[in-house]
Amino acid sequence: MKTNKWILDPSHSEMVFKVKHLMISTVTGHFRNFNVEAYVEDDDFSKISTIRFTAEVDSIDTGDKNRDEHLKSAHFFDLEKHSQIKFVSTHFGISENVGILSGNLTIMEVTRPITLNVEFGGVALDNYGQTKAGFTIDGKISRKEFGMTWGPVTEAGSIVVGDEVKFHSEIQLMKQP
Repeated sequence: MKTNKWILDPSHSEMVFKVKHLMISTVTGHFRNFNVEAYVEDDDFSKISTIRFTAEVDSIDTGDKNRDEHLKSAHFFDLEKHSQIKFVSTHFGISENVGILSGNLTIMEVTRPITLNVEFGGVALDNYGQTKAGFTIDGKISRKEFGMTWGPVTEAGSIVVGDEVKFHSEIQLMKQP
């Protein structure tokens, strides 16, 4: 039995998050700089031993520079004190290309267990002879459980920023020699 390391193919991967604004619309953002490593026994993705994910807080991009700076402030991610978001798996189970990934997510030094839904797209050889594997990963968290409690209410009583943050990732991994 051999354990192989698989790393992120950043040009074919994305990390998107969505949160309600005024509870009437959804704001979408991206982490432009993130990394994923997976350790897989015998290239059988039902036998993943460890998955590690990091995202650079400074790479947040919502398409609005002022909003991005606010998200990096102490009201949210507090970039000056906490430069990364981290996830380390504790369990991965997959059957017929659909599975669950559980692990510990750390945001601003607060670590909480989360469970994510995973769809395995398969393995393919690219034009350059590199072996690639594709995954779609979805989940949601409560931002307040991670210490992001900023949340004013408008004079009319509307919540400015929702608590639930949904995220969606399209991940392509490359097998390392």
